[in-house]
Amino acid sequence: MKAILLREIKSFFGSPVGYLVIAIFLLLNGLFLWVFDGEFNIAQSGFADLTPFFTIAPWILIFLVPAVTMKSFSEEKKQGTLELLLTKPLSAWQIVNGKFLGSVLLIAIAIVPTLIYVYVVSRLGMPEGNIDMGSTMGSYFGLLFLIGAYSAIGIFTSSLSDNQIVAFILSVFLCFLLYYGFEGLAGFVGNSRDLVSALGMDSHFESMGRGVIDTRDVVYFLTVTVLFLSFTVFKLKSLKS
Repeated sequence: MKAILLREIKSFFGSPVGYLVIAIFLLLNGLFLWVFDGEFNIAQSGFADLTPFFTIAPWILIFLVPAVTMKSFSEEKKQGTLELLLTKPLSAWQIVNGKFLGSVLLIAIAIVPTLIYVYVVSRLGMPEGNIDMGSTMGSYFGLLFLIGAYSAIGIFTSSLSDNQIVAFILSVFLCFLLYYGFEGLAGFVGNSRDLVSALGMDSHFESMGRGVIDTRDVVYFLTVTVLFLSFTVFKLKSLKS
């Protein structure tokens, strides 16, 4: 698994892809949070918190994570190297986990520079340092779990086709469906609103953003992640046989 992980990291940073993903994520967040006028502009909001960042980051990641994961297996299939990879003394789980962790690590690296926002907002607070660190750190943890779930979905869709564009579109659709689809559907079901909403990532991400890490939220994200990784392993085993 370590060899697969290192191979993925080298492929990301051996080409412009890794640097481009990090740059786009930071650029888009920077523009919305500090440059563009609107509800997401922190300087104009009058409040020393990072709620705007944690509101738009999941939506940006819905497109960036699939852009990173779309080539995981699609490219292997297209180049004919997947069969060679499957003959190596590695289990399907080791192969999938190696690619999964490589994708998660790349996106996590893109998140790290945003910690400067915490410092800046803290300095802008009146009095200085007036920022809810519990809520901020909880949201960062939620963002990491969200990245894991998005990556697992992206890895799975990449295993379904040798066309990266198809894998990208499928991944974006599934990520959107699981992040906001159930939240949108909840508005039409009346008394079952809370139950339906709880099936989506959005409600669990928001729950973590309150500063309390509830085991139900952790279990939800881990379940989604493991489920899609299991689907990918099943798909690989079917190709191997």
